[in-house]
Amino acid sequence: MAVIPPPSKALWAAELPRALWMGATWWRHRAALAAAPAGDGRTVMLLPGLFNSDRSNIVLRRYLTSKGYRVHDWGLGRNLGVRSVGIDARHLITRIESLASHGPVTLVGVSLGGIIARMVAQARPDLIAGVITISSPYAGPARATNVWRLFERLTGERVDDPAVAMRSAAIAGPLPCPSAAIWSRSDGLVAGVSCRDDTTPAVEVRSSHLWVQHRPQVLAAVATILAGWPPVTYQSLAAR
Repeated sequence: MAVIPPPSKALWAAELPRALWMGATWWRHRAALAAAPAGDGRTVMLLPGLFNSDRSNIVLRRYLTSKGYRVHDWGLGRNLGVRSVGIDARHLITRIESLASHGPVTLVGVSLGGIIARMVAQARPDLIAGVITISSPYAGPARATNVWRLFERLTGERVDDPAVAMRSAAIAGPLPCPSAAIWSRSDGLVAGVSCRDDTTPAVEVRSSHLWVQHRPQVLAAVATILAGWPPVTYQSLAAR
C-alpha cells in the first residue's frame, strides 16, 4: 500500500471553524437540495462514523427520506468498530437481514461507517444493492489519518495487527455491487486520497471531515448517485 501522509496540522486545526461555517451558511443551499433527483423508494441504511451514533446522521436521514427513500439507522449505538458490529460484522449483518425483505439494502457510510459498509458488501453481496462511502479512508494505510490512535483506543484493535491489515486489504478491493466514494482533499482528519480508488466512481467535495454528512454538496451528491443506480425491486432480489 502506498505511503500516504496524514493531513497537515493546518488542515487539522481548521476542522472545527470550517464545520461551523458550513452550518452557518447551510440555508444558502436549500434550492440546490430541493432540485436533486427523487428516489425510487429503495431501503437505505446509514452507518455513522467512529464514536458517532445514529444522531450524527439525522440531517442525512431526513433529507433522503424527503427524497422518497426508506431510510433506516443502523441501531447499534456508537460506532466502536468490532465492539459494535461484532466479529465479521455479524451483528450488523443480522440487522441488515431483517430489512432485506424489501429487496437488497443500500448502505451509506460515513468515515469508519463506510469502511464497515464495504466489509459487509464483500461478505454478503446477496444483501447489498450498493455502497456509498463519505470521507471513508478505505484505500490507504491506517496511519494516513490524524485519528488512528483514537481508533485503536475506542475499538481495541491495533492498526499494525496482521489480521487487521488483511481485512483492510480485502475491504479496499473491488465491490460486487454499485459503489461510489465522496471525498475531500481538504479533509483535516483523514487523507482525502485514501478515501477513493481508481476503480470506484468518486465525487470530490470541499469539506471538513467533521459533519461532512451534513454538507449540502454531500447531501445532493448522495441523492444524485442513488438516483443514477438501477432501481431495487422484489424481482431483483428473487433473481439473485
